[in-house]
Amino acid sequence: MELKRVVVTGIGTINPLGKNLAETWDSLKNGIGGSDKITRFDASKFKTQFACEVKNYNPLDYFDRKEARKLDMYAQFAIIAATEAVEDAKFDDHIDKDRVGVIWSSGIGGLMSFQDECLNFAAGDGTPRYNPFFIPKMISDIAAGQISIKYGFHGPNFGIVSACASSTNAIGDAFNYIRLGKADVFVTGGSEATIYASGIGGFNSMQALSTNNDEYKTASRPFCKTRDGFVMGEGGAGLILEEYEHAKARGAKIYAEVGGVGFSGDAYHLTATHPEGLGAAKCMNEALLDAQMQPENLDYVNVHGTSTPVGDVPETLAIKKVFGEHAYKINISSTKSMTGHLLGAAGALESIAVIMAINHGTIPPTINHKEKDPNIDEKLNLTLHTAQKREVRAALSNTFGFGGHNASVIFKKFE
Repeated sequence: MELKRVVVTGIGTINPLGKNLAETWDSLKNGIGGSDKITRFDASKFKTQFACEVKNYNPLDYFDRKEARKLDMYAQFAIIAATEAVEDAKFDDHIDKDRVGVIWSSGIGGLMSFQDECLNFAAGDGTPRYNPFFIPKMISDIAAGQISIKYGFHGPNFGIVSACASSTNAIGDAFNYIRLGKADVFVTGGSEATIYASGIGGFNSMQALSTNNDEYKTASRPFCKTRDGFVMGEGGAGLILEEYEHAKARGAKIYAEVGGVGFSGDAYHLTATHPEGLGAAKCMNEALLDAQMQPENLDYVNVHGTSTPVGDVPETLAIKKVFGEHAYKINISSTKSMTGHLLGAAGALESIAVIMAINHGTIPPTINHKEKDPNIDEKLNLTLHTAQKREVRAALSNTFGFGGHNASVIFKKFE
């Protein structure tokens, strides 16, 4: 069976660096960080008092009051990102909506709704008074449902949950459905909204977050010796994936081609990456095999690079295993240094960074690096501090999640 080609024809996002693609790319290429003091709740008693929030977000800028009340913030971010992506793709009225699907991801789902309903019940007299929208606001698949309802897309429709690998898994599934001929188009990506007391408190209790409250603006510092945990981010990011002949027939703008995907499981630890990067190396190798590409064909790797003490080193070891001597010729960067960690939406947002790097010949930097880690090979080009110009023929994005879920996706310049 001959597999169909799959291309990217639309992009949309709302995140700590911008409320659309143009703002986001401008921040990424200029090395602007999104970390600041938490405004969403009083975090003064928490070990971590900062995060990468979407700045000045008001749901009423996007939804009427009645609609906003029915949507958890993670679903709001999903609809905003998907709307920009769909509008960017410029579908005409003749598109077959039975052949358009939605695969959308969230690692956690409606945390705000869950927290609020539980707090309201606990503050009462024991009489159950739950919002009738509580369950549909909370469940992590509802974003995909809401997007399909808005546009009348009748193709395959579901959510993906694999912790921080979720949206890369969603992109991979959409890619596979299209190249197998199961659909012509997918709206895919992820969204997350966890900057609440339960989210910050929960990740604090497992010592995953940075607690560098004195240097909160630069606390996300992947590969740096002084890193002490990730910085929580939020937002949504979406792509339109489309079968190439379908896109060509309607004269669509094409950003890039999806080369291949790779998935693996660490089968090692509940939250920690395998110390030798075995699962990470396996999923990168699987992506290269799927794309029928050699390591030498790639120019850039957007790493998972969360800024955790135990996570960053194994990923660099995995890159060296996979790329060999070519590891010293590619650019490596972690855009989480700017965006923070969007959990289930990270893979989609970082895929956008990769696609824009391909289109503009610009590698977004790893910012906030202060001191070399002796456990990280200093000969690797970590694209520190400022963006670097180079041709990007193809690039890979990594995402790894709690539970040992690993996912890699390759995008290549469309020709």
